[in-house]
Amino acid sequence: MATIPPPAEPTSARGATAPAAAAAQGARTDLPVQGMTCAGCVRRVERALRAAPGVQEATVNLVTQRATVTYDAQATTPAALARAIVDAGYEVPGTPDAPEASAVGHAPEAPSATGAPAPVPGPDTRGAAADVPASAASPGAGAASAAAARPRPAPRPAAEERAAAMDAAEQKEQRALRRDVAIAGLLTAPLLAVAMSHGAIPALDGPAGRWLSLALATVVVLGPGRRFFRLAWSALRHRAADMNTLVSLGTGAAWLYSTAAVVAPGLFPHAAHGHMPPVYFEAAAAIVTFVLIGKLLESRARRRLADAVRGLVALQPRTARRVRGDAVDEVPAAALAPGDLVLVRPGERIATDGEVVRGASAVDESMLTGESMPVDKTAGAAVLGGTLNQSGALTFRVTKTGADTALARIVEAVEQAQGSRAPIARLADVVSGIFVPVVLGVASLTLVGWLAVDPTAGGLATAIERFVAVLVIACPCALGLATPAAVAVGTGRGAELGVLVKGGAALEAASRVDTVLLDKTGTLTSGRPALTDVVALEGRGEAELLGLVAAAEHESEHPVARAIVEGARGRGVAVAPASAFRAEIGHGIEARVAGRLVRAGTAAWLQRAGVATDALEAAAERLAAQGRTPSFVAVDGRLAGLVAVADRPTEEARRAVAALRQLGVEVAMVTGDRAGAARAVAEELGIRDVFAEVKPEDKARIVREQRAAGRRVAMVGDGINDAPALAGADVGVALGSGTDIAVASADVALLRGGIAGLPTALALARATLRTIRQNLFWAFVYNVIGIPIAAGLLYPLTGWLLSPVLASAAMSLSSVSVLGNSLRLRAFGRRGMNE
Repeated sequence: MATIPPPAEPTSARGATAPAAAAAQGARTDLPVQGMTCAGCVRRVERALRAAPGVQEATVNLVTQRATVTYDAQATTPAALARAIVDAGYEVPGTPDAPEASAVGHAPEAPSATGAPAPVPGPDTRGAAADVPASAASPGAGAASAAAARPRPAPRPAAEERAAAMDAAEQKEQRALRRDVAIAGLLTAPLLAVAMSHGAIPALDGPAGRWLSLALATVVVLGPGRRFFRLAWSALRHRAADMNTLVSLGTGAAWLYSTAAVVAPGLFPHAAHGHMPPVYFEAAAAIVTFVLIGKLLESRARRRLADAVRGLVALQPRTARRVRGDAVDEVPAAALAPGDLVLVRPGERIATDGEVVRGASAVDESMLTGESMPVDKTAGAAVLGGTLNQSGALTFRVTKTGADTALARIVEAVEQAQGSRAPIARLADVVSGIFVPVVLGVASLTLVGWLAVDPTAGGLATAIERFVAVLVIACPCALGLATPAAVAVGTGRGAELGVLVKGGAALEAASRVDTVLLDKTGTLTSGRPALTDVVALEGRGEAELLGLVAAAEHESEHPVARAIVEGARGRGVAVAPASAFRAEIGHGIEARVAGRLVRAGTAAWLQRAGVATDALEAAAERLAAQGRTPSFVAVDGRLAGLVAVADRPTEEARRAVAALRQLGVEVAMVTGDRAGAARAVAEELGIRDVFAEVKPEDKARIVREQRAAGRRVAMVGDGINDAPALAGADVGVALGSGTDIAVASADVALLRGGIAGLPTALALARATLRTIRQNLFWAFVYNVIGIPIAAGLLYPLTGWLLSPVLASAAMSLSSVSVLGNSLRLRAFGRRGMNE
């Protein structure tokens, strides 16, 4: 084991890592966007929003179909932003009336109970949320009056309202898709029957069959297929091209060629001799049908991606029992205000955050913190909205409502994470930007090439068939969905497991972590001393000695005294009453127990009282070297033994360190405690590297040194004292609870408040990145293999030709397969998907 001493001259990194104290006044709104099909659509919407006056930042997510915009509330409005999206060729089902305003897009919190300014989320150097005091982000006194004179936007819609709006838009889209799929399927089935009959149905083997096919295909292409032409035209008006362009060109070419062959067959050579040109009505209709089926399956899969957020929102009860005097009224939960008293009966969910004033119960908080055991609540305890009251009735005073509650903050954090991008998606974004133009070029070359080989009427038909097949097999959707789909499922599953990962970049960074730096006190240990050793002399039993010491310490409030008393009770030792208690701070205590004078304290203090401690000096030094704190005990003026306490490693720390080692992650301890205590804890946990006696400002230096050595470092801290180190690490991990999790200055936040969730977070990040790689691989491979086959490049060697019908089916299934593969992450932690 290596113990690294502190530097002689520590270097502070606070000045370099502290976030800016002031930020531009802004507001944020979320807008649902419909009609996006690929990464090209995302870029077009983002460009349109960023070009709008007053927009500071705009992020659009293909999977969640949502645009998040930060803007100057004095320069524009959500309605104007929605118009910009509509002008870009997309639909905005509903627009929030007003956004929330703050320094960086969140409503400022009320002051905390301590009177200190509450933190508000702010940006750090890595783009993760950071804690910035509200006072630092607020204008000075001189600007206060000017700020007050400006109109203040109303709060943005709560999580429940946003979820309801998005849900309504998704259901409307699904209804339209189901209708179109039903119509297209009913009309395409007879079309395929006619095309494949090959004379088996004599009445349809002639002009009648061709005109019937024209009628059926026209309804399909210009009815359910109209959406593709409308979106393609919108893209063309903005000098862009997307998946709708490819589908429209493919179906349009097949339908126009076939229509000309039926309506004006004389335009084609040899038609006068009874050789009717081939038609591809069934291909045009089947392309529309299969693409619509794919869109319907994709819509259903996308809806499942939001199950984590939807499940969190559903935890919020709609009503609550408000207590006023002797009256108890059932009111909407939204009507509650801070200061209201609320009654919660057993089996009911708590409506909002508050503080218990009456009653006692056990509350199940697993849905927010991941903690499996119910938490006991009595007067003074904090309760969280959405948690389940189990055993007794509670009356609590409301402290936070609406968007300020822990549940709302977690929902918003998950929504933001799901809407973020991972750096690994850069390649897919670049390819998607040129994908459609390249495919159009390949399709045109295919058409020209086949015509050059066979310029006859039959050659023209084959060339058009190859042209259509290339257009409809190409799938930019799969590339666009590969990364955001996996990020959405991964972050959602993390929230269910009590791990809040703040976006795709944090997921990707966490997946590469190979070194974790952990503090000792409160992270690896409980932060409270516990009884570890009892050494008795002169034949006195350990139980007797412990009983005397515990009785004498019973009147003391010192943490060491509490540990001795609790340790005695835990070992089944009775604690007798004591009298004449006296304490000397920093030295020891004395009291009379059953007529005997009991003293416990330092060796020097007992020596001043005439008690020789030589007999146990060696034992005390051995215990101190193990990181324990010994106290000498004398009874009636003679040395009787000693007791020792220590801040012991927790069981969850043992399991977490073992799990991290199984993941191949090195664990190092960084602590300000003395080297002996640090080594003792490290030995118990199997940690080899220990940085002891480290000052808080030196943790950032250690992080820099580890990264300079080539390590991918995760720093685990409380998000406040460790802020410089958290900011300097590849991944900052905050330990917290549901009440402060939304403002933790870290990339990953563990809602349980301990490191038990750290192995889960790293394993989930690895599983998510592996899924992203799989999605990108298959999306690329599908297009790289599918397009040449559709173009007929393998025909001279194998005789393979892919029909446009099969090409459209393959294209539809490619994007669905990407979503399906991403949804496998929902099983993470259930079926051994931890690797």
